Amino acid sequence: MSNQPKLKRTLGPLMLWGLGVGYVISGMYFGWNLGLEKGGTLGLATATGFIIVMYLCFTFSYSELACSIPRAGGVFDYAIKALGNDWGFLGGMAQNIEFIFAPPAIAFAIGAYLNIFLPDIPIIAIAITAYLAFTLVNIRGVKIAASFELIITIIAVIELLIFAGAALPSFEFENLKINALPNGWTGAFAAIPFAIWFFLAIEGVANVAEETINPQRNVLIGFGSAILTLVVLCILTFSSSVGVAGWEAVVYPEPGAAPSDSPLPLALSRIYGESHILYTLVTSIGLFGLIASFHGIILAAGRATFEFGRVGFAPSQLGKVHRKFKTPANALILNMLIGIVALFTGKTGDIITIACFGALTLYIVAMVSLLVLRKKEPDLERPFKVPFYPITPIVALVIAIIALIAMSYYNIVLAIIYFSIILVGFVAFRIYSRLRLSDLLG
Repeated sequence: MSNQPKLKRTLGPLMLWGLGVGYVISGMYFGWNLGLEKGGTLGLATATGFIIVMYLCFTFSYSELACSIPRAGGVFDYAIKALGNDWGFLGGMAQNIEFIFAPPAIAFAIGAYLNIFLPDIPIIAIAITAYLAFTLVNIRGVKIAASFELIITIIAVIELLIFAGAALPSFEFENLKINALPNGWTGAFAAIPFAIWFFLAIEGVANVAEETINPQRNVLIGFGSAILTLVVLCILTFSSSVGVAGWEAVVYPEPGAAPSDSPLPLALSRIYGESHILYTLVTSIGLFGLIASFHGIILAAGRATFEFGRVGFAPSQLGKVHRKFKTPANALILNMLIGIVALFTGKTGDIITIACFGALTLYIVAMVSLLVLRKKEPDLERPFKVPFYPITPIVALVIAIIALIAMSYYNIVLAIIYFSIILVGFVAFRIYSRLRLSDLLG
């Protein structure tokens, strides 16, 4: 263990808060409103309520694991310790799928956004440029990356508060009741991926635990403050958007039009019109929210892939750190290449859903690992213990299982694709492990 590559410890609780909120905050700006088309106000609100309970229970349960085992692999390392290599691979693979497939969807949104101001540059070209630029920032050093993340996250949070302040004076409770459940209660289940999108990737905080000063204390502070901030922003953004003129006003730019990915500008256009300074401000600063999540998830994904290589579950080159910058450069570059390939599919909605499949699998494996470790290693040093154990992790586990089943039912083709990726990866892992063992023995 002492001979393995080490990551440099530079992060404090404020940086962790910035990373945790930054990973997620783009979900407040785009994508979530597509769940309104599935479930209406009541359907998406119900799904979001359950998902909030899941994330609160999951985050504090995951904090126990992160404080006890502060390693860059996150769930990958926890599952290996609790359940063995096969389950470790499953959790790590799910984590990689989530972290690698979420950025292409956000990159495409960045490209579409900037294309409004730069119409001569193709969306895909802007998205690829963003990948190259932010991968380079992450290679240069985690402190530089985290400092940048903190700044743009603060700007993105302020912008959401400005939006809420501008929209809430026009809020009417009756607007929440308009066509509140258009597809019946089944719509609430169909809206689950979009409720998850509000919080997707918050667990990435655990992946920088190895680069955190005093992780046993600071991970909990950063993790806990981040999830509480996000819950408040979620409720505020959802209610202030839909309360302006009903859910259809933040989904369809006009009757009969295709669904829009821009709920906040749509809400403000109903109040002030597109020429008003508040509309321009929200639309302009909204880019910071997209960049914060894009950049932050790239950072977390690099650590997850790095750990795969460092422990020998993938080619060892992925587990190398850059000599000068002490960052997982090879892992970051590989993830970038995979993300760019995913960009060319053009199916951002499907990419988001596959990322959500990965997230739910991660949550299930993590909660099982926590329950097993409590029995298997009762003397493991636990600087933080999740409150109300075992109820808290069990609640997160049950909701995650129900959500995974519901998502699979409503997205059968994507479920087949996701589980096929997991299966192929597991077979490749087994073959690679045998070859590696043969090389070591002979």
